Amino acid sequence: MKSPKETTLEEKILHSLRPELFGGEPLPYKIAEKLFSDPEVAAIQNHANTVSILRLGFNDHGPVHMRTVAKNAIKMLKLLNSKNIRTSLESEGVGTFTDSLCSVIFASMLHDLGMTIGRQDHEIYSIHLALPVIDRILAELLPKDLEKRVIIKSTAMEGIAGHMGTHKIHSIEAGIILIADGCDMTKGRARIPMAISTEAKQGDIHKYSANSIESVKITQGAEDHKPIRIEIVMSSDVGYFQIEEVLLPKINSSPAKPFIELLAGIEGKELKQYL
Repeated sequence: MKSPKETTLEEKILHSLRPELFGGEPLPYKIAEKLFSDPEVAAIQNHANTVSILRLGFNDHGPVHMRTVAKNAIKMLKLLNSKNIRTSLESEGVGTFTDSLCSVIFASMLHDLGMTIGRQDHEIYSIHLALPVIDRILAELLPKDLEKRVIIKSTAMEGIAGHMGTHKIHSIEAGIILIADGCDMTKGRARIPMAISTEAKQGDIHKYSANSIESVKITQGAEDHKPIRIEIVMSSDVGYFQIEEVLLPKINSSPAKPFIELLAGIEGKELKQYL
């Protein structure tokens, strides 16, 4: 059974993908719908969370996290589009904005499936687990358009492979996944592992630093050439670990970096501008 948080995130994502927002194009909405209702995706996401939290002692890498990353990525891509900044598929003349959106939805919703196997190289394991899911859904929705299926799938694969910043990526789409993943750092993500164990373990800094992050807001940037503004508020200094050791390296590795404005600081104090 889905948690209330999962359901709420799904409702928000589907609302942001209404076909009327994209000239009547229903494909992004349909892909999200299929992923949300797919029993195999649900089973893998749930087990990924079990392995991450109970076996490895890390924070949430399950259905709520992947939906949060999807929500972040969709919002960022739409902010770029609102300022006429083209995606890589658009710039290369091989796809539309909605094709890019479809790739980002697949990548964000499936990027951590490999956590069912373990942390090391999980982005590569995620590709193997995601590939049959993507093929199955695209074959159903685009049975006569092989070229579009190949382009959407390939771009999604790049997003999954590159989400840790360990593999060089080149597309705006994959770059958005990298940043959207890094932005899921609020204290809610660390709530379960913090409650389960108080023993010192490898990876604890991720739990404790995430537990100090009060909010992450993604909004319209002040300047047209930097349309994505990320604003992070924390309760204590330990939260800077999440920004400087997790998020900032991801942004620095992302082809979408030129479009990002990043501010962070302690609650009640002036925010520090990183980008």
